[in-house]
Amino acid sequence: MLRDNPDAVGVHIYGTNVDRDAPALAACDVAEVEPRHVGDDEYAAFALDFCLRHRIDVLVPPRRLAALAGRVAEFAAVGTRLMVSPLAAVEVLTSKTRTYEAARAAGVPVPPWRSVRDAAGFRAAVAELSSGGEKVCLKPAGEYSAFGFRVLDDGPLRIRDLLAPPVPQASVAAVADAFERAVDEGDPVPEFLVMPYLDGPEISVDCLSAPGGRPLAAIARSKAGRYRLLLDDPEVTAIARRLVEHFGLAYLSNVQLRHLEGRPVLLEANPRASAGIFQTAFTGVNLPWAAVRLLLRGETGPLAEPRLGARIAVTESATQVDAPAPALTSVDGGLAAVPVPVAAAVPPPYLEEAAAVG
Repeated sequence: MLRDNPDAVGVHIYGTNVDRDAPALAACDVAEVEPRHVGDDEYAAFALDFCLRHRIDVLVPPRRLAALAGRVAEFAAVGTRLMVSPLAAVEVLTSKTRTYEAARAAGVPVPPWRSVRDAAGFRAAVAELSSGGEKVCLKPAGEYSAFGFRVLDDGPLRIRDLLAPPVPQASVAAVADAFERAVDEGDPVPEFLVMPYLDGPEISVDCLSAPGGRPLAAIARSKAGRYRLLLDDPEVTAIARRLVEHFGLAYLSNVQLRHLEGRPVLLEANPRASAGIFQTAFTGVNLPWAAVRLLLRGETGPLAEPRLGARIAVTESATQVDAPAPALTSVDGGLAAVPVPVAAAVPPPYLEEAAAVG
């Protein structure tokens, strides 16, 4: 969507990843390996050096936002515009507990939840939230929780379970044992949330907003398996807009909801673009490019009325990757895959015009 922008501006994409063989790097014009298991200062130093060496115009970070959000002026000093929300908002939204507390105070509907760190607290939370026979789940309270998500189920395994798509589930006893084993072995235990399991379609709202939190666009899509429905649902977009305004989010952000007892409730809000933002291209609105233009020029250009109601399928595709992997500058030889930060170099005339307008 950045390359296929409505202004026909030539864009060069620079990407980094801790995995030198990450497929996403093959789509970049220039790729490097980034450090893993480093503190915020070290990561920020890497990002600043990368932007300086490559004369990056715009940096769009998908993670490590807390390491970068307070350094807008430092990036500006090396000629890079940093697309990021205020640090205060980032620090709240990287914790689901703080997110739910702040959202509830703002009048946004949230599901019931309990924060747990040990076996006793976990068992008590499960007993309380499932007292009426409700199914409950467990997830880490941190920024990325998909890998730690478990549906809690003590029921017997049935043949129909073996014939259905797999579900990430665990018994209450097994999870409680894991908490106790961590204490016995001296392993750190992060904060987890126990909350109702909401099995309806997830709704993801991709948002574009001006610095300060003024909403400019909100596009909702529901997810069911491989299919996405581009929703015309003012109720869910109103919730997303309220959150964007409350937290003062800037540029691209994402709000996720599900229905509880017939009403949408907040699952999480992220001060960054979603991985699925490319699906909004089917509405005729180019949110990523509008955000870049807003960052560089102070305005988005014309935003078309989104075409809603379409049903789209997300399919797999195969791409041949040159062997060996793209030429990379090794930082520490990391192996774990993470999302790719996107940096872009925009032609000077566009930047000069941006400076004159913005």
